Amino acid sequence: MMGLVLKPDHNTDAICCGQAPIAREGAMDLVQGGVWTINPLLDDRWPKFVDRHPNSSVFHTIGWLQALRTTYGYEPVVLTTSAPFEKLTNALLFCVVRSWLTGSRLVSLPFTDHCEPLVENREQLRSLSAHLETLRSTQRWKYAEMRCSGISVGVEEELRECKVYRWHRLDLRPSLDALYKGFHKDCIRRRIRHAERQGLRYEEGRSESLVLSFYALIVQTRLRKHLPPQPFEWFQNLVACMGKDVCIRIAFKGDQPVAGILTMNHRKKMYYKYGGSDARFNNLGATPMLFWQAIQAAKAAGMEELDLGRSEPEDGGLIRFKERWGAQSMRLTLWRGPVGEVFPPLERLKVRLAKTICTYVPAKMLVSVGRHMYRHVG
Repeated sequence: MMGLVLKPDHNTDAICCGQAPIAREGAMDLVQGGVWTINPLLDDRWPKFVDRHPNSSVFHTIGWLQALRTTYGYEPVVLTTSAPFEKLTNALLFCVVRSWLTGSRLVSLPFTDHCEPLVENREQLRSLSAHLETLRSTQRWKYAEMRCSGISVGVEEELRECKVYRWHRLDLRPSLDALYKGFHKDCIRRRIRHAERQGLRYEEGRSESLVLSFYALIVQTRLRKHLPPQPFEWFQNLVACMGKDVCIRIAFKGDQPVAGILTMNHRKKMYYKYGGSDARFNNLGATPMLFWQAIQAAKAAGMEELDLGRSEPEDGGLIRFKERWGAQSMRLTLWRGPVGEVFPPLERLKVRLAKTICTYVPAKMLVSVGRHMYRHVG
């Protein structure tokens, strides 16, 4: 029922990237100029590197990459100047998205809010990004894409700014009392107190029943927005691959699930990734209650930050919701290359057309569309 979970091995055979396609397992190729590619799922240096690098996130972890591969077939690849058998000191992480519908490309990373370059300095970033085009053109991939914060020095010559998002994070280092007082008085604190008076039942964990209840809420929410829901297997595989680092929190009214959120943990950070609700019960304040439960759990576990993810600049409602928790935002940029083939207005038009088409697709059909579409759009 759960997807296959791969384990790293010590295979470090190398082949020349310029002479053969990336298809073999293990640490792979010397691109050129001392830049190598490795498969992080099969290189036992990767988990240790991710655990110690200050800019790593849950999206760099083996669990997240395994879930992407198991559900959608995306193969991860890392560019690094660290040769095989040397300690990893830097990395650019991508997934190879192969699609007959939308074209094959390098994405860092599919369905991921952000994926920072794991480098020590700008010179390393310049070196790795300079060889990104070599790898892309050798493999005949359509384009390469990166999603990172304000870092631009070292990538702007190879990649072009394609889209900008807002990325919100809540500092959890203050006391619980100070955090609570920082929430918006009416829109957050009052709704939390209201939810506590409604007799809602709270459950958290990773059980099959919670996954099923959570997915039902995801489907309702996506259909309400005229968007195809992610396939059920994606959430199954997240739980299977990430284990204790993922948590589903659901509020019930009686036996009826009314709201749910999915969070993930990595080092000192908790990540809010997905949420859904039954609109008939939105007046109960269940969603603010769930976030408050997550914040209290994060504090108890010694977490120092709640990552609330990215928002479209035009999604004012979502941005206001995040800011009412006291979260601060920063710029998050989507970069694509090669530079000459990226036309941002055309990319935005494609997204608008896709959303418009979805508004005319019957709700029941959207679920089927999601099952078949997502692997092509990562």
